[in-house]
Amino acid sequence: IYPERQSDGRIVKRIEFRFPVYFNGSEVSGLGWDETDMSECVALLSKLDTPQHIDIDLELDELDVTSAESKATYQEIKDYVLAKTGLKVSTLYIAQVKQKHGIIEQECYHAPKTDGCRVPQCPPEKEKAIEDALRHFEMV
Repeated sequence: IYPERQSDGRIVKRIEFRFPVYFNGSEVSGLGWDETDMSECVALLSKLDTPQHIDIDLELDELDVTSAESKATYQEIKDYVLAKTGLKVSTLYIAQVKQKHGIIEQECYHAPKTDGCRVPQCPPEKEKAIEDALRHFEMV
């Protein structure tokens, strides 16, 4: 933390993590604002009853909607497809269609560890319905 608030309003100089964090395609152990050109949200990752903590007030009315907030959730996509076409789609199928359109998702931690496992592929009629939902939510 800087001893005094900087001219641009910053008070945090660097954040160190006790676990690996993926940032810009690589694993990092800390983020420093002097070294990078970024402005992101800082979240409190501890309990408030600790001996030392920093209170930060943010006026959310003044913040723009982030790209993550403007995206539909898997459940919203499922509900849209069901209401519009009557088809039930799985999160697997949604993830496959999103990947096809270059929407990068996080790594699947429940993927099978053995090679050659059969993964069901999204049928064409469901793929078209999911693509329609992605267009509706302005994700593609």
